[in-house]
Amino acid sequence: MNPQGERWTAEQVLALAPDATSRTAGGRLAAAGQWSGAGAHGQAVWGLCSGSGSKPYQTVVDLNGPGYRCSCPSRKFPCKHALGLLLLWASGEGGVPGGGEPPEWAEQWLGDRRERAEKLAASARDGGPGRGGGTGDGPGRGEKGESGGTADPEAARRRAERRAQRIAAGATELERRLADLLRDGLASADRAGYGAWDETAARMVDAQAPGLEARVRELAAIPSSGPGWPARLLEECALAHLLNQGFLHLDRLPEKLAATTRTRVGLTTPVSELLATGEPIRDRWLVLGRQDGTDGRLTTRRIWLRGERTHRMALLLSFSAPGQSPELALPTGLVLDADLTYYPAARPLRAAIGTRHEELPHASSSSAPSAPEGCDVDTALAAYGAALGEDPWLDGWPVVLAHVVPVPGDGGWQLADERSGSALPVDPRCAGRTDLWQLMAISGGGPVTVFGECGHRGFSPLTAWDPIPVSLLDTAAQGGIR
Repeated sequence: MNPQGERWTAEQVLALAPDATSRTAGGRLAAAGQWSGAGAHGQAVWGLCSGSGSKPYQTVVDLNGPGYRCSCPSRKFPCKHALGLLLLWASGEGGVPGGGEPPEWAEQWLGDRRERAEKLAASARDGGPGRGGGTGDGPGRGEKGESGGTADPEAARRRAERRAQRIAAGATELERRLADLLRDGLASADRAGYGAWDETAARMVDAQAPGLEARVRELAAIPSSGPGWPARLLEECALAHLLNQGFLHLDRLPEKLAATTRTRVGLTTPVSELLATGEPIRDRWLVLGRQDGTDGRLTTRRIWLRGERTHRMALLLSFSAPGQSPELALPTGLVLDADLTYYPAARPLRAAIGTRHEELPHASSSSAPSAPEGCDVDTALAAYGAALGEDPWLDGWPVVLAHVVPVPGDGGWQLADERSGSALPVDPRCAGRTDLWQLMAISGGGPVTVFGECGHRGFSPLTAWDPIPVSLLDTAAQGGIR
């Protein structure tokens, strides 16, 4: 539990906002005159906010999550009232006094949340099965860890076999499409347009292979991506071919590589099954950064963590319908004492949260810990190379760079390592982001610590420390960068 007095910073609260409009509206509500009956105790913050109706809106936040409830009609998550309440609480100016017990309407919701969490933990300990199976980096129906009751193991096995057969048929179909492309020549891809690829992508949807569908749509976009596209198309064709062949010959692969291949085509372990059968790792996990993206059908939130003791990186994924914010909303800079269980893979990265023992958000900029330990450019490249050797379909690997200076140039941005003299190019897809200039302003021409993903296109910065973490991405504009 968080001892009272350790309050989040305004930056951490604003990082939870689903869009810029919500941040602005929440800021207007961060005034004591807007609220009555406000209070905070343990992990709960609550209050009544006056609105346009005769009754004030009932707003309560569970910091362990965090989770939110408000009686307003807004479909945004969190709504402006929850943001305003948290901002008022974070200011520490007496607008939200500590102590006391939550009112009945808040305690009922908090109690329901605790009961659900206890049932989920009990289900995981008892090995209770989840419902459905996750697909790729997308959610399955068991992604939130609900217990599926008494499932029929034999029926589940038959469903899994039928889906594997459909995916194998999809991989075979994609192999024929790649063979046709190479036979006709890569230049034909530029003339053929998107239609042929769109038909192939639809076939991958029918095969229940979202990972293959994503690769097909990536192939379709390359011919219009600018100079040098034939080389990039050939590289992506090779990776798609490798994935197809890997899935079609799973029985010949080492166990961990086979698990990676299954995940890449779109097969993942349900969360409840993972928590019941996997090995949990307890650590104090620092939230390094967060990024939202959308493909038009789902909003995907990626949250990166690093263990204080294990130094292991972890990626948490959560999903929601378009226009809504995923429920998992850990602000950058938060420290969780929790159990994480990694999904099976040759180079494990994605994980699920099990038991949360304690949460320790940074109290204020004056008491916030220093920047996390980082590495130099050469070490970051070596880490990415090692991960790529175990997962050839990896797009990027999370790293913390220390003592780097952001440098703009005609050929693009770079992060220069003042110690080794090496420089790491910034991913060209970040070139239009105004936050690169924000990063330069933070550095003031001097070295900074930056977290981001190191990939074959370069480095994509997400968070900088000065001395508290500053998120470099506006969550309302993250869809174009993965």
